[in-house]
Amino acid sequence: MPGILKSREARMDLTTVASITPARTRADLAALGDTVEPLAGGSELFADPRIHLTGLVDLQTMGWPDLTVTADGLEIAATCTLAALSRLPAEPGWVAHPVFHQACTALFGSFKIWNVATVGGNLCTSLPAGPMICLTAALDAEVLIWRADGSDERMPAVDFVTGNTTNVLAPGDVLRSITVPASALAARTAYRKIALSPLGRSGAVLIGRLDTDGTFVLTVTGGTVRPVQLRYPQRPGADALAAGIADIDAWFTDAHGAADWRRAVSGLLGEEIRQELAAPAASADTDGSRA
Repeated sequence: MPGILKSREARMDLTTVASITPARTRADLAALGDTVEPLAGGSELFADPRIHLTGLVDLQTMGWPDLTVTADGLEIAATCTLAALSRLPAEPGWVAHPVFHQACTALFGSFKIWNVATVGGNLCTSLPAGPMICLTAALDAEVLIWRADGSDERMPAVDFVTGNTTNVLAPGDVLRSITVPASALAARTAYRKIALSPLGRSGAVLIGRLDTDGTFVLTVTGGTVRPVQLRYPQRPGADALAAGIADIDAWFTDAHGAADWRRAVSGLLGEEIRQELAAPAASADTDGSRA
């Protein structure tokens, strides 16, 4: 039953929203549309007035398990908080495990935000600096979308975000989950983030991955309007990687960094990642953060 907004909803700037509906089944999502949006953690939804909205549908009441480990990998519910993801226990063979916490540290927000911000919300907000965008793309994750017409669609996470605050979702669609394959969890990773100030929004976020078969993948976000992935059958040379980063055409300028600065620092960070993944695993002990 819809109810009057209370507690967390009462703090928001959504003054045109009159009710919130707790979703219990997929059928309850039929209320979503142009003027009714899904609510998960709400850390971004509550931040700005959206005068076109008349209602919200709460996804937290669907009761999706935050994290589900399977033989094929890891399923992350869209409603899983960054706090829960950051505490994910390692499983045998999960060499990539440290990157989950590392990516969470790229979020511009305090631990209080970690406790409410969700993985799916970060993806759906689709800001260039969204750290879950980089994490899921870097690990070759697959997203599951519940389309408004009742169909399901799966696609690579790297293709989910299409631009600055845009993605493949249409009104009424819901991001249900993100699945990380076991092959990516077994890979070595290296993480780098840079910002213009210690507590500033990310200017660039890069994650490198070295698979067990030698495949090298570099995912560039933060400084680009959409995630860009560079993939090589083996670890590339410095010149090849530098050329790949320089050829990226999605750089942008805003208050958190100029496009040419973002291109330049991404080149430097990309080379650091290339060198880290060439070194013996025991010597890679950096947290990858810069300011």
